Amino acid sequence: EQPPPSHGADPAPRAGGRRGRLGSPQHAITVAVSSRALFDLVEERRIYEEQGVEKYVQYQQENENVTLKPGPAFYFVKALEHVNARLCELYPDDEERFDIVLMTNNHAQVGVRLINSINHYGLTIERFCMTGGKSPVGYLTAYLTNLYLSADSEKVQEAIEAGIASATMFTANKDVSYSDTELRVAFDGDAVLFSDESEQIVKEQGLDRFFEHEQLNENKPLAQGPLKGFLEDLGKLQKKFYAKNERLNCPIRTFLVTARSAASSGARVLKTLRSWGLEIDEALFLAGAPKGPILVKIRPHIFFDDQMFHIEGAQKLGTIAAHVPYGIAQKYHKSS
Repeated sequence: EQPPPSHGADPAPRAGGRRGRLGSPQHAITVAVSSRALFDLVEERRIYEEQGVEKYVQYQQENENVTLKPGPAFYFVKALEHVNARLCELYPDDEERFDIVLMTNNHAQVGVRLINSINHYGLTIERFCMTGGKSPVGYLTAYLTNLYLSADSEKVQEAIEAGIASATMFTANKDVSYSDTELRVAFDGDAVLFSDESEQIVKEQGLDRFFEHEQLNENKPLAQGPLKGFLEDLGKLQKKFYAKNERLNCPIRTFLVTARSAASSGARVLKTLRSWGLEIDEALFLAGAPKGPILVKIRPHIFFDDQMFHIEGAQKLGTIAAHVPYGIAQKYHKSS
């Protein structure tokens, strides 16, 4: 059953809503972000953990006119809004665009500070879900969420298990500048865009057996991974720009950054994408080399990977990374 349209008799208050109408939830690509992903709440989190919820809420109310600093998902959200603005120019009546929802287990009393900060930065975040200490994961399905970003790994794990594309956000250790005019999204392959079937072979039987397996199965598409749907969403929007002759000026660029080597295991990946009808703008096969230095050149707003080793390598060199807790690598990470 579809939720009632958002333009009914009781419209939601507009927080920072200054840039064109949002898509209705049925047509929009819904990206849910937590308050700690959107803003830097490290100090506030410390107060919450050391002094408890009452002192935390009091601190937030006393500081509600102090603008929060950007968190790890902030520049990604800004880039989504730039894509929306471009779509609005080309398709003023079309509702297929990004809808950003603030999904937080914060208490409603903290909402004023969040709204003030959102307005300060001119972000268009119409919908808030503030669950007062309860896990927001149950609401993700109700909000038809296409992607959920949080700083809380347990909630992300819960969402992944519920079949929702999700990742835990990590702040970069260095400040770098991001494109204001192009949304740049980098994906790992195995256990992110694709299932972890091939990664299982690497972990359990070694690289030689993996290369053999990939060549034998070159024409058999890999099963989908948790972020395949989001790449598909990005591809749909890219096609809207191509249809208006804007291919060279498209504000979305996608990257595959994989530890696979092209010659021995690359063909299966490219053929899988082709079988799904998906294009990726740039494919980088690193043959086991570290991902951090390549990501510095790409400067994505977000980089999705299933292995903390790659997340940490990216972080060190200034890339905002998002950990997808999916597949066999999680078992090895926990036991190491």
